[in-house]
Amino acid sequence: MTSAKKPDKIAEGCFWSAAAGGGPAPARNLEEETGMKSLRLAGLTLATSLALAGAAYAQDITIGVAGPMTGANATFGQQLKTGSELAIADINAAGGVLGKKLKIEIGDDACDPKQAKSVGEKFAAMKVPFVAGHYCSSSSIPASEAYAEGNVLQITPASTNPTFTERGLWNTFRVCGRDDQQGAVAGAYLAKKYKGKNIAILHDKSTYGKGLADETKKALNKAGVKEKLYEPYTAGDKDFNALVSKLKAAAIDVVYVGGYHTEAGLILRQMRDQGMKSQLISGDALATNEFWSITGPAGEGMMFTFGPDPRKKATAAAVVKKFKDAGVDPEGYTLYAYAAIQVWAQAAAKAKTTDAKKVAETLHTGKWDTVLGPISYDKKGDITVIDYVFYVWKNGTYGEMAGGS
Repeated sequence: MTSAKKPDKIAEGCFWSAAAGGGPAPARNLEEETGMKSLRLAGLTLATSLALAGAAYAQDITIGVAGPMTGANATFGQQLKTGSELAIADINAAGGVLGKKLKIEIGDDACDPKQAKSVGEKFAAMKVPFVAGHYCSSSSIPASEAYAEGNVLQITPASTNPTFTERGLWNTFRVCGRDDQQGAVAGAYLAKKYKGKNIAILHDKSTYGKGLADETKKALNKAGVKEKLYEPYTAGDKDFNALVSKLKAAAIDVVYVGGYHTEAGLILRQMRDQGMKSQLISGDALATNEFWSITGPAGEGMMFTFGPDPRKKATAAAVVKKFKDAGVDPEGYTLYAYAAIQVWAQAAAKAKTTDAKKVAETLHTGKWDTVLGPISYDKKGDITVIDYVFYVWKNGTYGEMAGGS
C-alpha cells in the first residue's frame, strides 16, 4: 500500500534550529542581526505556510481503493484503480463531498487473503471512512472483518461470492451481482445446450472459483443434468497437460472453468494443443483483454458470463467518452469501480456525514444514480436488479452474444 506524501521536513528543521539554543548567543553586528531576523521571519512565514497547507490537507477526505495491484490478477487491480481515479476527479471537479475534496489511497492485496486482511487493518488504522474494493472474493471477505471492526464502509466493485453479504455485517455492499445468480445462468445454459453431452466442471479451489463452479453445478444438476467430471486445479500452475489429457480421455464436449483468466487461458490453449475442440465457458473473471494475450487465436469462440456491457449504457456515455479520449478502454470492472465511488459519495451527501455506519444506513434507503444505471440495495447490501448475460470472444475482442445467450 502506498503512503500519503508527508510534508517536507527540511523547512521544519530550519525553523526548529533557528528557535533552539545551546547557551548564550555570541554578540552579532547589525548586519548579522538583520540577517538573523530576516531568516527567522522567513522561517516563521514558511512554517505558517506549512501549517496552513497541513490544515488544508486535513480538510480532504481520504478514501481507500483496494485490489490486486500486483500478481496474476493485476489487470483487474488496474481496472479498479483507473475507474476510481476518474470518479474521484469528476466528483472533485463538481465540488467534492460535503464541500471537501477526495484523496485516494491505494491498497495492494495481490488477491492474497492474508495480505488483504493487512490492507484492511491499515485502512482501518488510517480511519478512512470508505474503501472501494476488493476484487477477489477471497480478499474482500477477510478484509471486510477488519473494516467492520474499524468503522469502515466497504463497497466491492467485483467480488461476487455470496458469503460476502451473507454474514450479517453492517458494512458490506457491492455494485455487482453474485455467483449464485451468475452460476444459475451458466448452469441453465449448459443444461439446455449440452444435455446428453459430456460436461466437465473445473475450479481453482479459490473462494471465487470454487464458489462459482459449485453454483453452476448446482443449477445444472437441478435441471436434471449431471456433469461427467468435476475436477480441481491449482491457481498459479502453468502446466495443465495432465488435466487436459483426462478431459480428452473422457471425451468432454464442454468445459466450464470456475477460476481466473490466466489459468483458464492456459487450459484452453493446452486443450487446443492436444487437438481438443471442446467449448470452454467461464465467468466474469475473464472480462479482460489480457485473456486473448494468453490464448491468441485459440480463444476464438470462448464464452463467459458478465453483466450487460456497461460501456454501452446511456448512463455511462459521458464517462466512457472521457476514458476513450484518454486512450483507455474502460473494460471489465472499470466502470463498476467508478459506480462504487458514485454510490458512496451520493449517500454521504444525503446523510450529511462520512460516518460509515450512518452512510451504510442511508445506502439501504435510497436509489443511487450511477454509470451502471440506478442502483438500490436490499437489507444484505446486494443490488436489487441482477442481469447476467453471455459474452463471446471473436477476433481478439469480446462482446455480448446476440440475445445474451
